[in-house]
Amino acid sequence: MSFDEGLVDWISEALEPMGTVTMRKMMGGATLYLNGTVFAIIDSGSYGGALWMKADEESAPIWEAAGCRPFTYERKDGKMSSMPYRLAPDDVFDDADEMRRWAELAVEAGLRAPAKKGKSKAKSKGKPKKD
Repeated sequence: MSFDEGLVDWISEALEPMGTVTMRKMMGGATLYLNGTVFAIIDSGSYGGALWMKADEESAPIWEAAGCRPFTYERKDGKMSSMPYRLAPDDVFDDADEMRRWAELAVEAGLRAPAKKGKSKAKSKGKPKKD
């Protein structure tokens, strides 16, 4: 199953005044970046191409007030889990100003997120060589 690339085009066009939207495909969906900061994902799975925007503890009350539910999913072991994203409000799909308003909130959450650690290089055993 794949996602609607037309949605990515719409998001890119709507957010053009804010910067450049880039995308990385993942598991049939996509991660969206604005000027290099993760701000949204598109899930092609059970939600049929839903747009989920980055959220965090600080922005949660705003998302809650708008009725934007959190991203949850069932893991292979049957337990429920979640990710720090909220379902985008319906008005972002036909109003560029609203898309920019909610994307700004999502980018701010993305900027506050702790940086992911890269793969660590294997440490050599023993004492360092002396010159």
